[in-house]
Amino acid sequence: MKLKDLYIQFFLEKEHNQVPSAPIVPENDGTVLFNTAGMQPLTPYLKGQPHPLGKRLVDYQKCVRTNDLDAVGDASHHTFFEMLGNWSLGDYFKKESLTWSFEFLTEILNIPVERLAVTVFEGNDLVARDTESAEIWKSLGIPEERISYLGAEDNWWPNMEMFGPCGPDSEIFYWRSSDPVPKEHDPKDSRWVEIWNNVFMQYNHDENGFTPLEHQNVDTGMGVERTTAILEGVEDNYLSSIFKRYIELMEEYSGLNYSDETVKVSMRIIADHIRAVTNIIGEGSGIKPLNTDQGYIVRRLLRRAIRHESKLGIDVNGNFLETLVGMIIDDYKDYYPELEKNRAETLATIESEKNKFTRTLEKGLKEFNKVTANCKDVLKGEEAFHLYDTYGFPIELTVELATERGLKVDEADFQERFKKHQELSRSGAENKFKSGLSGTGEIETKYHTATHLLNAALKIVLNDPSIHQRGSNITPERMRFDFNFDRKLTDEEKTAVEELMNKWIQEGLTVTKEEMNKYDAVESGAEAMFIEKYPDQVTVYQIGEVSREICTGPHVENTSTLHHFKIVKEEASSAGVRRIKAILD
Repeated sequence: MKLKDLYIQFFLEKEHNQVPSAPIVPENDGTVLFNTAGMQPLTPYLKGQPHPLGKRLVDYQKCVRTNDLDAVGDASHHTFFEMLGNWSLGDYFKKESLTWSFEFLTEILNIPVERLAVTVFEGNDLVARDTESAEIWKSLGIPEERISYLGAEDNWWPNMEMFGPCGPDSEIFYWRSSDPVPKEHDPKDSRWVEIWNNVFMQYNHDENGFTPLEHQNVDTGMGVERTTAILEGVEDNYLSSIFKRYIELMEEYSGLNYSDETVKVSMRIIADHIRAVTNIIGEGSGIKPLNTDQGYIVRRLLRRAIRHESKLGIDVNGNFLETLVGMIIDDYKDYYPELEKNRAETLATIESEKNKFTRTLEKGLKEFNKVTANCKDVLKGEEAFHLYDTYGFPIELTVELATERGLKVDEADFQERFKKHQELSRSGAENKFKSGLSGTGEIETKYHTATHLLNAALKIVLNDPSIHQRGSNITPERMRFDFNFDRKLTDEEKTAVEELMNKWIQEGLTVTKEEMNKYDAVESGAEAMFIEKYPDQVTVYQIGEVSREICTGPHVENTSTLHHFKIVKEEASSAGVRRIKAILD
């Protein structure tokens, strides 16, 4: 049984409910490009919003981090990774959390206790030392010399300065070395590798200091890739069973050996980046290789991988990439069925981008070699921008190539030229952005109010309080509303939604708003899927007794001005997400 299955099964037996992995691309949240941690999709619930599945939750979550892409190529960094997590929302606390973590590691994964060490919060003049966690660890068999007391920078979440729910954490470390296990834990010794983190949301921090929370939460996280490598006894994550087949495929196509230090970095980058791109495109969030937002990251990852493919001598016009993508889909489809569903589209999208890039890659490399032939120290920003504008070289690729030559790039000058280029492009396409919620005309205001009513109506008609908005788009001609639901609506359900919507419209419900603290807003019943994106003070719109949501507006003052609501189309948007297009007439 795989690690993910063992983990889920263990916590199901501890009366947890499994939460499906949220998409990598956050739904209805424009503040971040990707979900970067297992707890990120659950933040509203950790801050007080009741979860439809109860107070004990467990999952494995797809994540993507792009803040350290340059580090990918070593033995442990990954762009795409999976996090295992279990949560208590005002239910159990430190004793159960630490005991179950210890039990899973030592009894289910059979990790010897003598290879484990832990850290706890040492305390300061604001909050006392976390002796409770330390005593629990001792009772479980962790000796005093394997317990390190560290400061807030290591064992406090999120940090001591931020207001809101917070608390100490306790990290579990594994001795990842063939050297004899030392008697004492040394936090500075890199052979001790963090394997699990238990965060205890114990306090509320405000202007008056730190006070105990009435409802204390637990948030834990353990990385699948790192833990798998530990269990399989390898110190290089790319030698674990997760990546082994991908590396062997590259060896086959290149005729090179992974053990050769001159090719190892390229093979790691290809395996990592293509795994990330396949999972991002394959989840069906509509992300394509572009020059902005998530699309830019996908394009950057894919083009960097293709460049390293060429560097290894693999024929970039051959079927290597198609074979690798198919292999990745096969490995993950049992856990993320949307990958199989979107297989053809994923392959076509990647193939299309590959063809675009390979057509210019060879010419671009020749141009790069030409402009750097007589360059001694710094590549000019003008030349870097020429490579971008003419050959599609992202600045990161140019910097990477230059670094390999011992050169620096005048990135400041490049960015200045890039900024001017953007401004010209934007002025030429200014009409493109007149739709959506940026519009504040009368009809857009009506449609915006209608999205709130539709959200409420769907919960009632479909008898599912877990339904939430997953995205919307408004133009003067129509509204588009995405929501989480796993099947097509029947004609009867669509009619019932229309009838309920029009009943509320005809009743002339008053729309009111009030300003309040965002956490108070959630406590008052206001809906907000990702509360962390809002400022401390928010606007809450109340429509009669049927809808209460945090929103930035605009809204009508009375539902009677909406006249009449009609569904034009209901269809799938992505895996587990439906889309309604509707009009007001």
